[in-house]
Amino acid sequence: MDPITDIFRTMHVTAFGLHRLEATAPWGVKQENQAEEKVTSSGKKTSPTDLAHFAMLSRGNCWLSVEGIAEPIPLTGGDCFLLAKGTSIVLRDSPRTRPKWSFSEIGARANGNVALCGGGGAPTTIVCGSLSFDRASLKPITQLLPSFILMKADEARTLALHNTVQALALEMAEQAPGSEVVATRLAEVLFIQVLRAHIASGPERNKGWLRAVFDPQVGTALSAIHDRVNSPWTVESLAEAAGMSRSAFAARFKELLGQTPLEYVTEWRMQKAMQLLQQRDKKLIDVARLVGYESDAAFSKAFKRVVGANPGEYLKRGYQNRGHV
Repeated sequence: MDPITDIFRTMHVTAFGLHRLEATAPWGVKQENQAEEKVTSSGKKTSPTDLAHFAMLSRGNCWLSVEGIAEPIPLTGGDCFLLAKGTSIVLRDSPRTRPKWSFSEIGARANGNVALCGGGGAPTTIVCGSLSFDRASLKPITQLLPSFILMKADEARTLALHNTVQALALEMAEQAPGSEVVATRLAEVLFIQVLRAHIASGPERNKGWLRAVFDPQVGTALSAIHDRVNSPWTVESLAEAAGMSRSAFAARFKELLGQTPLEYVTEWRMQKAMQLLQQRDKKLIDVARLVGYESDAAFSKAFKRVVGANPGEYLKRGYQNRGHV
């Protein structure tokens, strides 16, 4: 199993705060760094497991300013971007317009799922929303996305992505029975399609976890970990799978992922364990063995060290709160 497939099968992405922003010039909206918990227009609190925000320009033109990028980016109909949590942006009709509102303020006064702002001039329509994992996210997941991904409408590889966002917009507009369920499924598809398009845009744009996945040697070791998470992995055995010396492999792995090989193995084992525990149909020892531990005591100790709660506490607290521990 390749690591990306394993990520998608283990984690479940859900959408919330979906709305359509109808802006008329002059207008400007800012999204501050989201380190702090906030409440969306749907009443859902953002949390450490919130993954990203997405937006697609479905009508008009605007300018996007992204923290860390010097020049503002012009957007036209069909352009789509995905923003990792913690990155600040400004959307506006002109680079000269000062932003008067925040996205949270706009969302709070939305009528249903339609938010209005601006001075009554040229119209712009933007489909917005947030994506989150529905259970606790550990380091390998939070490293998955670059801070900012932009897909232009004229890029052929983004056709499927645009179709998905349009389908999301349609569900939001109609609010038919089952729309919330359909939107959640479309959000997961959207997340996968954004990553695919980003990966296809060129290896030079991949960073962190994605760069490691596509590294010829470290990527081989990651594939081995995700394919056989319950194997008794050591740095030596992983280095052998990568075809490298132990020291060179350990240094390269740490350079790409910011953690040691065995830290990554342990965290992914705990991620798989959280999935298995929430199924509620396995004994603790069975979960332990499925993720590479011979005893439930050793597994429980590692689980508490990584997750911050023992398995029983996690099920009592985390399951009731959608896995937020």
